[in-house]
Amino acid sequence: MEQTLLQARALIESTVSLHRRRPDPGPAAAHTDVAVLGEAVADLVLGARHSVCLAITGKDAFGRIARESLAMLDSGPVVRLLCAPEVADGSLCQLTRTPGARFEVRVSEAELRDIVVVDGAAALVRATAGNAKGQATQVNDPAAVRALELLFAGAWSRGRKLDDHLALSHRLRSELTRRILERLRDGYTDDAAARDLNVSLRTYRRHVAEIMRELGANSRFQAGVRAVELGLLSE
Repeated sequence: MEQTLLQARALIESTVSLHRRRPDPGPAAAHTDVAVLGEAVADLVLGARHSVCLAITGKDAFGRIARESLAMLDSGPVVRLLCAPEVADGSLCQLTRTPGARFEVRVSEAELRDIVVVDGAAALVRATAGNAKGQATQVNDPAAVRALELLFAGAWSRGRKLDDHLALSHRLRSELTRRILERLRDGYTDDAAARDLNVSLRTYRRHVAEIMRELGANSRFQAGVRAVELGLLSE
């Protein structure tokens, strides 16, 4: 998977470089401002025939427009919605229960970018840095779209299902839990992990016991497996 993502990034970079060398980039590299962003997202989503891959990072205009567009889909394409933890809520469950629709929602802890990829043929990428935050780039170049689709697939494979995310307690979603799980995964002794986290050995072991109980695990190995299944840890 890591090699695939590296190849995908290289493909995107080469495609961008190719577009920069062209005297006229044409509509494939056209920027979409906030005023027409809604129309662009809706046109892509509602025009999909086979698949929609969508990543949402916040509850701003892009996220609202994307969700409204998805709600208008009655049936047809397979929809994969990947969202940041702060976006995940019970309202997304309604999308998955739309009659005739084929929705799946996952939550990712990784850094995401707002993106729509439709039918593996067209994409819209939201800019996130500097003054371009309110802009998006529409991409029609087949190689670039395929690369974006591969990057989305990589993030999707590491995400956890929405139902699993909503079922997790606040304790399991905390930064401390993530750091403890990482040290369990990496084979730290309890003494070394406690020193690394700057807590007492007793406190560390108490946290480990609580995490195992929350995960319903009988051993640390089982806790690690469960953490990977829930997307709390990478493999």
